[in-house]
Amino acid sequence: MFKKEKCILDLMEDEKYIPMKAKEIALILEVPKNEYNEFKEVLNKLEDEYKIKKNRKNKYSLLEGKYYEGIYRKNQKGFGFVKVDGEEDEIYISKENSNNALNEDIVVVEIVEEKERDKKAEGVIRKIIKRQKDTVVGTFQNNKNFGFVVPDDKNFGTDIFISKSNFGKARNNYKVVVQITKYPQNGKKAEGKIIEVLGGQNEAGIDMLSLIKEYKLPAVFPKDVVEEAKKLGDKIDTKDICNRVDFRNDVIVTIDGEDAKDLDDAVRVSKLENGNFRLDVHIADVSHYVRENSLLDKEALIRGTSIYMLERVIPMLPKELSNGICSLNAGQDRFTLSCIMEIDSNGNVKSASVCKGIINVAERMSYLDVQKILDRSDKQVVRKYERYVDDFENMAKLADILKQRRIKEGYLNLDIPESAIKLDTNGRAIDITKRKTLFSNEIIEQFMLTANEAVAEKFYWLEAPFIYRVHEEPDVDKVKELNKFLFNFGMKIKIANEKVYPTEFSKVLENIKGKDEERVISNLLLRTLKVARYEAENKGHFGIAGKYYCHFTSPIRRYPDLFIHRIISKYLENNYDMENKWIEKYSALAEDRAKQSSEREKVATKVERDSEDLKKAEYMENKIGEIYEGIVSSVTQFGIFVELDNTVEGLVRFENLGNEYFIFDEDKKILIGERTNKIYKIGDKVKVKVVSANKMLRQINFEIV
Repeated sequence: MFKKEKCILDLMEDEKYIPMKAKEIALILEVPKNEYNEFKEVLNKLEDEYKIKKNRKNKYSLLEGKYYEGIYRKNQKGFGFVKVDGEEDEIYISKENSNNALNEDIVVVEIVEEKERDKKAEGVIRKIIKRQKDTVVGTFQNNKNFGFVVPDDKNFGTDIFISKSNFGKARNNYKVVVQITKYPQNGKKAEGKIIEVLGGQNEAGIDMLSLIKEYKLPAVFPKDVVEEAKKLGDKIDTKDICNRVDFRNDVIVTIDGEDAKDLDDAVRVSKLENGNFRLDVHIADVSHYVRENSLLDKEALIRGTSIYMLERVIPMLPKELSNGICSLNAGQDRFTLSCIMEIDSNGNVKSASVCKGIINVAERMSYLDVQKILDRSDKQVVRKYERYVDDFENMAKLADILKQRRIKEGYLNLDIPESAIKLDTNGRAIDITKRKTLFSNEIIEQFMLTANEAVAEKFYWLEAPFIYRVHEEPDVDKVKELNKFLFNFGMKIKIANEKVYPTEFSKVLENIKGKDEERVISNLLLRTLKVARYEAENKGHFGIAGKYYCHFTSPIRRYPDLFIHRIISKYLENNYDMENKWIEKYSALAEDRAKQSSEREKVATKVERDSEDLKKAEYMENKIGEIYEGIVSSVTQFGIFVELDNTVEGLVRFENLGNEYFIFDEDKKILIGERTNKIYKIGDKVKVKVVSANKMLRQINFEIV
């Protein structure tokens, strides 16, 4: 639409404006006759978006009240929240005001009660603009003449009625995909028909398949995409070597997990004559193979990122590339984009350059073996890699220097252990522990952070079209809420002139290091922070206390990295002399790709979290009645959440807290026993018994022992 929307709204906002018919407005705005139909479409659009209204006499005026468009997030208890793009605070929607909206629907909400200090604004959903889900994954329940599908998404908002003629081949308690034919209205449930039967609830792999179907993940690559990948072969094109810096005589290594197959980063550290370090970070030149607008590129953009569902991966690129020609496999010539940095003894990057390179990795190392070398804990491993020992010592020194420099600047060293979930041959969870992280992991982490920062800073000052990794400072109101929790531990995050600095967060992290409550408080800090995202504009990164940051180091599994590799390559090929027309085109593309990548990342995060929660609940289904020690991780008005040492978290409802009534103190975020004054607060150690666990609902319930 041409700029009629703004013209119409500007006219109606004028204090002299009186409600008019469409033809009268068109006359004032001098709309040509041949554009009148398009003008009417704009009026209808503004009316649909609740920006203007039409009275009984077909006269238009601005709509009074505050209306917003956003995404509805429904809670299984019936109420929900609307998230408006660009707004920090969500709008609360009571069950009565949800107007049949379902989880993730795009809606128009009217504010009926303004936000107060600790209370969210309240709204009424006036219109459902778009239903986000037309298919749902769930469990079929057969009642002979009719049936229901209970959605796996417990917040979806309705079971789905299935008439007998729409059962298909579904059996009772089978996992199915249902197509919604009628959405809920006038108190009636949604209706649908079964379009795919996945299998029995307890069949091997059905739980993960259900997640794949629920999120509509592209689990299989189209044949033409795979064929395009195969045509690229498994050997580099030697004609291109002359255009690259040859690093093949350098001793370069990869350091990854023992099971990793897609190796997209390799490193080398050496000492310079002036006492400084030289850090070389070599990243697989995926953009050399995945050309813009190719089938591979279009598929990678759709996927946005690789998704890790425990032992199953849904990759961004076919294995022919990710494990083949793009993977920096030892002993094979590989093309790279390389970042070469000089770093002083205080961890400051004195210079950084980027070039197209060719490398031949000397050794494929694992984190475990590097750690054994650094600790001298395994003589056999030390002997095997004797010729690299000095290199690894230099890496460890540099990584420690970089980390200490970051911590001084306010880097948030959130030491939150990940879950290590062990599955049997049928995919069932048989053990859950904290994943051990070694200092060798930290080496690669620090090197990749440094390369990402150096590349982001370089191309920021070039004013190049780019995708940055943005992490803005937290909302002050959320920090004030966090301080209510921290008060119980004698700590506080200072707020200066309504601004928060990373150093304040890092002080708290330093304070709790090694204490029982470290994990819980680290999680609380994490929840207070904003979610990092991709943007075409550099806004800094609060979490690493950095002014410039991007994702450059994982082009095999992240689309933003692949996109900026193309930008970097173009600048290198043209000796940094770029035409304005090209810059304008790719600036617009960067915005689009950043938005798409952020959306795909959100989906990946949800899937990965759901797959873990599902397996944790499955594991605890066999632990009913067992007693564990845990720590209170959250206090709510309906009970407390307790996290066990193995990272499993469950809910203790009010009725399972003991033989008395508990009152929720919202200001202090604690529960107080009415009779005994017994207090439950975050960080308390408690003993709990497993009461129930349901893997399909991804829920675990405890009771206090």
